[in-house]
Amino acid sequence: MLENQDFLLELLNTPSPSSMEVEIQKKWINYVKDFADEIITDHAGNAIGVLNKDAQFKILLAGHIDEIALVVNRIDEDGFIYFDEVGRVNPKAAIGMRVRIQGYGKELIGVIGVNAQHLGGIKGDFELSDLFIDVGAKSKAEVEQYVQIGDLIVYDRKPEILMDRYIAGRGLDNRTGAFIVAEVLRKLANRDVKVGVYAASTVNEETNMGGAYFAASGIEPTMAIACDVTFATDHPNVDRNKYGAVKLEGGPVIAKGAPINRKINQWLENTAEKLDMAIQYELTPRYTGTDADRMRLTGKGVPVALVSLPLRYMHSPVETVSIKDIEQEIELLVEFIAGLTGEENLNPLED
Repeated sequence: MLENQDFLLELLNTPSPSSMEVEIQKKWINYVKDFADEIITDHAGNAIGVLNKDAQFKILLAGHIDEIALVVNRIDEDGFIYFDEVGRVNPKAAIGMRVRIQGYGKELIGVIGVNAQHLGGIKGDFELSDLFIDVGAKSKAEVEQYVQIGDLIVYDRKPEILMDRYIAGRGLDNRTGAFIVAEVLRKLANRDVKVGVYAASTVNEETNMGGAYFAASGIEPTMAIACDVTFATDHPNVDRNKYGAVKLEGGPVIAKGAPINRKINQWLENTAEKLDMAIQYELTPRYTGTDADRMRLTGKGVPVALVSLPLRYMHSPVETVSIKDIEQEIELLVEFIAGLTGEENLNPLED
């Protein structure tokens, strides 16, 4: 069983669609405040736990707390609700799902209806705009007592533990990252850390990465590491020649590409070697598609790295990760940060 697994499950059970992260951030803060020296919040909605705040050398860890979601865009006269996406949503994964509408009046449970095969079924080529939610209402007026345009919707899907080894559910992208940065901070609180550590539960990554920009702009870190998820390719029907070979229980995944500071990667690799820990790689030639991209371009520029958790079935209601990989990523980051002296030179042209 994962250490403090109940806290991760609490996060996974809390709706946190991008732009609606307040409730889950309060839970994250309540957990982190017991071991952080200080908690910082900002106007974006980020929550940041701090250790050794007076240190000149500052490392920012960012794990985004928001999840992909749906959003109400129309209610028809019969009370059926139509929706758009918040973040990238797979329409085929939505068919027949139970959902929780975060209504302005109250939360409503609904189902995403699908035409029975006997009545023609649903055609192979379709979009989210072809789907609808049935909440059992008889009219638009009845729905509008509780729901309005712009209200957010998440799948009603609770996390499952598979074979005591994997966790499956919605929004593991990236509540796992927010959990990991919290656990790294907790473990470092008992170590003699020589640098300032800023563990950020960031908002809005799935939509605009604005949370990461606010966090890095406010902190002005010496370096930053995004802790996100990446595509595992160890399941059927994936072209590994095209998408690479990343597997669950294969260890943390380090990104390689133009946005990444090579010195940070080398130090991470040295730490993994010291721990006798396997690591994996992914390619990010132009950009990473994570908080790292926005943190990098704040202030005078921030050297960044990306350490990711392998995840199957990205942006679906059944995203799946390995408990072992979570534990190893926490261990890698703890030992890496504990080993920093605060004198490290991140300039790639200087020794």
